[in-house]
Amino acid sequence: MQRASRIFIVGHNDSIENSLWRHFTSGGFKHVFSNTKDRVDVLNQAKVHRFFKDARPEYVFLGSIRSGGIAANLKYPAEFIYENCAAQNNVIHAAHAHKAKKLLYFSGSCAYPKDARQPIVEGALLTGPLEATSAPYSIAKIAGTVLCRAYRAQYGFNAIVAVPATLYGPGSDTDIATAHVMGALIGKFYRAVADGDKEVVVWGTGKTRREFLYVDDFVSACLFLMDRYNGAEPINAGCGHDVSIRELAALLKKISGFKGKIVFDASKPDGTMRKLMDNRRITKLGWKPKVGLQEGIRKMYQWFNGKETA
Repeated sequence: MQRASRIFIVGHNDSIENSLWRHFTSGGFKHVFSNTKDRVDVLNQAKVHRFFKDARPEYVFLGSIRSGGIAANLKYPAEFIYENCAAQNNVIHAAHAHKAKKLLYFSGSCAYPKDARQPIVEGALLTGPLEATSAPYSIAKIAGTVLCRAYRAQYGFNAIVAVPATLYGPGSDTDIATAHVMGALIGKFYRAVADGDKEVVVWGTGKTRREFLYVDDFVSACLFLMDRYNGAEPINAGCGHDVSIRELAALLKKISGFKGKIVFDASKPDGTMRKLMDNRRITKLGWKPKVGLQEGIRKMYQWFNGKETA
């Protein structure tokens, strides 16, 4: 990609979309578009085609327009599958039809089977049942991956797929009702300190393990893959190690300065017990993450603190 390249970023005003936007606009790229900032209704096929005809994007970064944690997945399963499938169908087809040079689709680790062997290799896709709590969203991610393969096979369209670990960082959702675990816990610990609460309640047993990747590291992976990867198979982007939710809560207690008790509510669902991805393919190509978990959490917590006190 050159500074004169025409870039289209699709998301839901989330940390990935905003981090990509900052990278391109601060780097001197003159033709950067996003569905949220340019008000492109990606659920409307005609409007998507009109946008592609007028803006002529060459490189497309296609994320989710609906995502969230267990609570959001359980509350909005219809929106999670319908809106994501509709948007990705419209964007992938329009990108091909209007001769975009390349499209990078963001899948998710939830697309892998819930009992996949750890660490999860890319070939595990479609080899077993999914985690029930996030199945509609997971199926949308699988559908997007298969659609990229189909457009490559039938039309030769250069659509590639990245599978990120659980992402976090400034700009992430921190609403307890909708956020992924990192954002929800940061919001809980911050408010517990501010309100002088004596305990923080965490969903589940605390035994589940998650692999976290700082959003700026995923952005660097996206740029790396857009420049250097043209394979048909998905490629994992992760840090290569995971932590239990119990360990994560203890780390957040330390960083936030919370002095009370952490209570695990085992009546709430855990989700998939472990989602550690095998990142050897991308690291062999030359990409590595730079931000460690503790550093990343501190950065996100500082961002959240600034947002709340602004």
